[in-house]
Amino acid sequence: MTADWSGLDRELEQWQAAGRTLPLWWRDDDAMSQSSELERLAELSKDLDLPVHLAVIPQGATPDLARFIAEHPTLIPVVHGWAHQNHAPTGEKKAEFGAHRPLEELLDDAERGLTALQKLFGSSLRPMFVPPWNRISPEMLTWLAGAGYTAVSTFTPRKASKPASGLLRVNTHLDPIDWKGSRSLLPPDQLITQVVRQLRDRRLGDADNAEPYGLLTHHQVHDEAIWSFIAALAKRLLDGPGEAWIYDERMS
Repeated sequence: MTADWSGLDRELEQWQAAGRTLPLWWRDDDAMSQSSELERLAELSKDLDLPVHLAVIPQGATPDLARFIAEHPTLIPVVHGWAHQNHAPTGEKKAEFGAHRPLEELLDDAERGLTALQKLFGSSLRPMFVPPWNRISPEMLTWLAGAGYTAVSTFTPRKASKPASGLLRVNTHLDPIDWKGSRSLLPPDQLITQVVRQLRDRRLGDADNAEPYGLLTHHQVHDEAIWSFIAALAKRLLDGPGEAWIYDERMS
């Protein structure tokens, strides 16, 4: 199926005619070790000149991942929870850091994750907390800065840039995978329509364009359709008003 990019092309033309820029960032979840899929991710990131914030699962992270990231500067490690383990009761949406456990346990696991990855990656690690399944207890946000984090990232447009003192929120906005169905690419025209709507809202002031527009991927489960779509979308955005954004903890 050939995607129809014409609607997005028209929207991007309006951005450029207005002299506007789109801060663009990329987050990829569930990294633990080096793999052929990770190598492909790194190559695509380099080709696009768009860094990837790689959300690493601390409990499963391996030394070979640290070596690979050290050799590929467009991969930026951040903290993906602790074990990517679901603690939600049966029938509820999956969550590792939802309100299903005592706050003290949540913070202990968050601190443990940060400490483990600081040992593994050193100064290349960015203290951004990415809760598995993009779900986090609101009560926990108040304490994340005290646990050593300076940013948090989930999914859908943020409601506030700083949900707590010393903590920046930078979410993702487009996930191309059909998780509830084929686990391949969602219909391309559906995704393109979503991007156009999101960018139009930003251009018209109905959404916060100060928040970087986030692409969310999961390299381990990509098929050719997903790889191709992400590459084509990112290139279009960067050839238009998109400017690559990288998290710096001094922003918090």
